[in-house]
Amino acid sequence: MSASSAFIDEKGGSASEPEYGHDPASGGIFSSDYKRHDDLKEMLDSNKDSLKLEAMKRIVAMIARGKNASDLFPAVVKNVACKNIEVKKLVYVYLVRYAEEQQDLALLSISTFQRGLKDPNQLIRASALRVLSSIRVTIIVPIMMLAIKEAASDMSPYVRKTAAHAIPKLHSLDPDQKDQLIEVIEKLLADKTTLVAGSVVMAFEEVCPDRIDLIHKNYRKLCNLLIDVEEWGQVVIINMLTRYARTQFLNPNINESLLEENSEKAFYASDDEEEEDKKDEVAPLAKRKPYVMDPDHRLLLRNTKPLLQSRNAAVVMAVAQLYFHLAPKAEVGIIAKALVRLMRSHSEVQYVVLQNVATMSIKRRGMFEPYLKSFYIRSTDPTQIKILKLEVLTNLANETNISTILREFQTYIKSMDKDFVAASIQAIGRCATNIGEVRDTCLNGLVQLLSNRDELVVAESVVVIKKLLQMQPEQHSDIIKHMAKLIDNIQVPMARASILWLIGEYCEHVPKIAPDVLRNMAKTFTNEEDIVKLQIINLAAKLYLTNSKQTKLLTQYVLNLAKYDQNYDIRDRARFIRQLIVPTDKSGALSKYAKKLFLALKPAPVLESTFKDRDHFQLGSLSHLLNAKAGGYQELPDWPESAPDPSVRNVEIPDWSKCTSRKDRKEKKAEKPFYSDSDGESGPTESADSESDSGSGSESASASDESGSGSESGEETESEEEEEDEEEEKKKKRKKHLDKTKAKKPVEESTESEQSSGSEERKRGRKAVKNQKSASESESESESSESGDESEDESEEESESDTDIRKKKTPVSKQPPKQSKKESKKETQEMSLLDLDDFEPAPASAPVTPVNFMSSSLVSDLEGLSLTDTILAPTTITPSGSIKMYELLHRITGEGLAVEYCFSRQPFSPDPNMVAVQIQFTNNTNSETKNLHIEEPRLQCGMRIREFAEIDVLSAGESVTVVMGIDFCDSTQAANFQLCTHTRKFFASIQPPVGELMTPVFLTENDFKKEQGKLMGMNEISEKLTLGEKCVNEHVIVERVTATANLSRVPCGSDKECSTPPPPPAPVYRFAGKTVSSGCLVLVTVSTKEGGRAQLTVNCEKMLIGTMLVKDIMQALSQ
Repeated sequence: MSASSAFIDEKGGSASEPEYGHDPASGGIFSSDYKRHDDLKEMLDSNKDSLKLEAMKRIVAMIARGKNASDLFPAVVKNVACKNIEVKKLVYVYLVRYAEEQQDLALLSISTFQRGLKDPNQLIRASALRVLSSIRVTIIVPIMMLAIKEAASDMSPYVRKTAAHAIPKLHSLDPDQKDQLIEVIEKLLADKTTLVAGSVVMAFEEVCPDRIDLIHKNYRKLCNLLIDVEEWGQVVIINMLTRYARTQFLNPNINESLLEENSEKAFYASDDEEEEDKKDEVAPLAKRKPYVMDPDHRLLLRNTKPLLQSRNAAVVMAVAQLYFHLAPKAEVGIIAKALVRLMRSHSEVQYVVLQNVATMSIKRRGMFEPYLKSFYIRSTDPTQIKILKLEVLTNLANETNISTILREFQTYIKSMDKDFVAASIQAIGRCATNIGEVRDTCLNGLVQLLSNRDELVVAESVVVIKKLLQMQPEQHSDIIKHMAKLIDNIQVPMARASILWLIGEYCEHVPKIAPDVLRNMAKTFTNEEDIVKLQIINLAAKLYLTNSKQTKLLTQYVLNLAKYDQNYDIRDRARFIRQLIVPTDKSGALSKYAKKLFLALKPAPVLESTFKDRDHFQLGSLSHLLNAKAGGYQELPDWPESAPDPSVRNVEIPDWSKCTSRKDRKEKKAEKPFYSDSDGESGPTESADSESDSGSGSESASASDESGSGSESGEETESEEEEEDEEEEKKKKRKKHLDKTKAKKPVEESTESEQSSGSEERKRGRKAVKNQKSASESESESESSESGDESEDESEEESESDTDIRKKKTPVSKQPPKQSKKESKKETQEMSLLDLDDFEPAPASAPVTPVNFMSSSLVSDLEGLSLTDTILAPTTITPSGSIKMYELLHRITGEGLAVEYCFSRQPFSPDPNMVAVQIQFTNNTNSETKNLHIEEPRLQCGMRIREFAEIDVLSAGESVTVVMGIDFCDSTQAANFQLCTHTRKFFASIQPPVGELMTPVFLTENDFKKEQGKLMGMNEISEKLTLGEKCVNEHVIVERVTATANLSRVPCGSDKECSTPPPPPAPVYRFAGKTVSSGCLVLVTVSTKEGGRAQLTVNCEKMLIGTMLVKDIMQALSQ
């Protein structure tokens, strides 16, 4: 038997009576209110704790269901001093809800709450503080302040967490208490428990978000605790640390943006301009130090990365925005997979994620390209999700994937969702404006939509076609005529207005149709919508100015109709235009310029993404979602120009054993500059750099010590001591070696030895710089490999070993200079050895030069075919003279080093999916050039590069040829990289002609026709052309086509056709190949006709490659 039924039996009632507590409206409209909740009140007044507990459970259940229980407040408040803990907890839950409404009654029990703050049970203490902070009366502010201060020092983390929650409530009640509350926040920020961290950062964000100095000492602790904080605390901390990092660290992408600007200038500028601007460009780059990421910046990125696997979408989104705003470009890509995972969640989550992806995809398009199919639209998606996915697909469209995306858009147009269809047509228009090569294809597709049965599809197509035609109206007068015929059928006002604007704007291209359209529109003028009437008036004005004979009376008629229209905009427009175009005595000076006003060239509209300027709001914020600043939004600060002092984040640990080891470290570091000074000219700067690096390493070590990983610091100190001992031994040996060589050398060779030692020092300095760079590169590689791993365990192991790896790299990189020193000593003593060393590398690079452009096995295979030499010669064995050389580095820009390249059209043996690029280096200086190699390749998404082996020495006046492989991913986008010597770095860019992205394929004529049949429709591009004067015979045509594109000629069907002169029908030349990267077939047909005319047809699955190839072959054949 339950407690409630027991109570009913005591009162002599029956269990079947209605319970007023559960259903206040049970008595209908005639029930009296005085009996409402009587049973609950009696239960609360009972002496039995079991009845009180049952009553409180029912009351809390009512509150949970959203029913009003405020009239029970006096009865509940009486039980605030109840000794039963369970009852007391539920009473506090009730009071938190209603204390603000019944302030006077709540004030009566403040003494009880104050006693509750001293209760031994932590839940009661926390609940008492929660109720106290919920009473919104200014009189008790001092009591609340005292309670919060005491709770902040409580032994229980749960009570401290409640104190942190109470801080924003007190601040909103009395903002004058801000200074005292900041002291409490500072105290709570030093708390090392995960339970408190999220709540106190929330209080910090509410009360004093600009007090960044409070975060400095707690930064590393927050980073290390982040993984264990509850989910909503993680979101708050990550957002706060994003803003903190933007004020304390340098922009990791600043050098990349500078290099990109300079490489663009170098690529597009002429030689003379390059010489003039070279000094100006080099100056800022030389002054700017190479970017080294602050260890604290790396700590934040490393500790937030595992949270991308969180089950909470808000946490994943917070980490994604942190990486987008703070991480180097190379590392941002890891967030893409996590965001794509979130898109499998509820539609509300999808909506927020897609909003952010749409913004990211504008700046970092390559990040989401591998997941293109994840943004394809499902029929079950809500309309707003479909439109956002369309936005992302349009942003991701580029030359390589445009054919797939357009094919997707074609299916979307058949959807039943009208808003979505309209958005799809607009997306096609945006793709056409952004990618010029597919503009004609898109226009033709949109024109076909004009014959669609659905009026909305036709109307939207008209609006988009109007915008596209503004880019090249001269070439598309047929489309304008076609649209003029549609005006009788289309009823959507916006579409009618667009057609009329087009006819008026380009009336000179359709002089016969325009007056007739105006005549028809004048008949229906009174029944048209306002937007259409305005365009009819504009059309009349433009025709009056260009063709006044035919349209003078029509224009006057239209203006008279407009003069008495109901809409005042139309009346005003009619009066204005009449005065402007019809000259009278009263008309002003403006009428002279009427033609210039109406028929001025108008710029083509730019179809841009609506998300273009949203990235100035912090991603994931409400302001970003609304595209308007919301209340309480904190602006994302700009990066500082110079890095603030990192030592503010150092925390002193009062542990004497660690302090002594730190002193020893400092003493040893102080000795370093003395030794490094003897190494050469660049010694002191290197030692200073290494000292600052090791200092920052010790800072990060101290942070890890604070979070409880003491074993790491022990290993680090041991490894540091071992390194320093090794360095001292090496330097002693080096000194002994120098002393011995000086004793052996005679006095006559003193001048020679001075020169050699100077050159040695220079070499040593250069090698040291190079080793530093290699160390930093390997460090960044280790970091990027770390960011690529998925599991948390792996990332933790790497983060522990990361600092050790960095410190162990420096002694390894100091070994090569020793060897070079010994070699240089031998060279000064024996000149014959020098000669041998110089000529040793030559054989290694000599075999690389390609002599034949066809492998011997291929020739032997072809000899078996029954083909004549005339056909075989021009198609396969191209003479080396016909290969075009391109300039990669001019000898003036390269300070004497000239670099040229060509596409050898040989298969690249290490990787058949790469294009072989032959590079020739020529040294035009009087001195040797050393260590020629490639660094820092900057490639578009999907592209790869296989570097050539480093050229050790290139003697004065000599040339060397090497071969490298580049996977251009079937696009003509340039591969950018740095060409490095032992002294300088030069920007280089290799951009392939479309014909070099192919490799020959041997097909029979039947196979050719079969494959061609599969690639019809959108995959076929056909153009008519007139052959040039020199293209008179078969040999020249075949040679021109094969020189333009790396294709092989398809042999004729029978020997008679080929060996004898062609029969009266003009011959057809067929060529076949496939793209190197993806292996898509490329089929070219040249059909010659009488009078030097010809038709060129290209069939290729990749429409963009086909379009570009048609242009190149047409240019070659028409010369």
